[in-house]
Amino acid sequence: MKNKFKYLVGASLKKKIKTKWFAVVNVLLVVLIIGLINIDTIIESFGGDFNEPTNIVVKDETGEMFDLFVSNFKQAQTYLRDPENINIKISDSDKELLIEEIDNEKEIVIYITPDDNNYIKAEIISDSYVDNILYQTITTSINTSKYTIAMAKSNIDVDELQHINTPVEIARNILDETKSSQEETMNFFMGIVFPIFILPFFMLIIFLVQMIGGEINEEKTTRSMEVIISNVSPKVHFISKIVASNLFVFIQSAILLVSAAIGIAVRKATTGSIIDLGMDIDVKNLFEMLMSSDIASKLAYIIPITIVIMLLSFLAYSLLAGVLASMTTSIEDFQQLQTPVMLICMAGYYLAMLAPSFEGSLFIKIVSYIPFISAFISPPLLLLGQIGFVDVGISLGLLVVVIYIMIKYGMKIYKVGILNYSTSKLWTKMLKAVKD
Repeated sequence: MKNKFKYLVGASLKKKIKTKWFAVVNVLLVVLIIGLINIDTIIESFGGDFNEPTNIVVKDETGEMFDLFVSNFKQAQTYLRDPENINIKISDSDKELLIEEIDNEKEIVIYITPDDNNYIKAEIISDSYVDNILYQTITTSINTSKYTIAMAKSNIDVDELQHINTPVEIARNILDETKSSQEETMNFFMGIVFPIFILPFFMLIIFLVQMIGGEINEEKTTRSMEVIISNVSPKVHFISKIVASNLFVFIQSAILLVSAAIGIAVRKATTGSIIDLGMDIDVKNLFEMLMSSDIASKLAYIIPITIVIMLLSFLAYSLLAGVLASMTTSIEDFQQLQTPVMLICMAGYYLAMLAPSFEGSLFIKIVSYIPFISAFISPPLLLLGQIGFVDVGISLGLLVVVIYIMIKYGMKIYKVGILNYSTSKLWTKMLKAVKD
């Protein structure tokens, strides 16, 4: 029996792996992942201006706006992709000459003149569109500078004006001595980042459910199921499908991880950086903050818990997909049955994204217990401190119970369903199989 089981697992894996489509799709995925990680380098190699500096030339007719504009621009540039790649300079040339000197999309001229009614007026001149965030930063800086000039011309004392323009110093005071403002920031950050890492798990579950259902339905529609079941028991066939499909998913995951590692290595070799992907985020500081916070110690046990609950969820979804597929007689029927499964996955994923906003909610705590979606919600909530080990234990316990029930009663349904080719009284047959 063991040899037959190994044969079925091996045959199922070979059927999935030894195909032209598997090779073609994975080659394309590898190229795509490496390409996305190195997209800026690729753009530059084709003559792109991804990292070409932006030059902002200011023509200040007021004689008092430029220094204020530069100062305010530096304060407002937080959300710019690459603020160090922006050059600001003043010019005494005529407006017409400055316009003539604009020879690419990275040249911007700001023409500022006095205005009797509104203190100043400005004109932003460019050859093409200006990045929306950069445009908003420029306009914000101009308006802030105008506000400062208006306050000065209103005969307000210079020292008082300086006090007005000085940013407010906000102290964060958390009464709970076990918590810190630094960890509060990291909790917010990790609450956003964690669901991003759950996305591959979400995609793999959908892939797994569709793959198991498609293979079982193919065997039923081609009548090869009868030949297989005549040589092995339904139990062995069922388990072989679960094992083979999960192994294939893990192989596919390994290929994607290797692709990402190659992409990062290529980026490191070509640019010397693995983190500058176009976002103005000080990753080094974030990493140092992470290591100095309590989150680093939390990850030491959250990661293993996450892996365990994800593996159990893979098993649960595999069992559910196999049972549902055995009850159908065509791919179309299975697609209708799997729709609720997909909706459950989506609900879990989106709830994981919204987890930080549910702090203190009894609803999200109860939802984290629900099998099939607990893998999406429990790890983020545990990381954020909204649930504890007892709650995670309840989630794991309920998931194990559901797996046990599906193995015990789902096997009976599978045994009857795989050789059933009629939709007549299908549910009656399934219920009868469970009771027997």
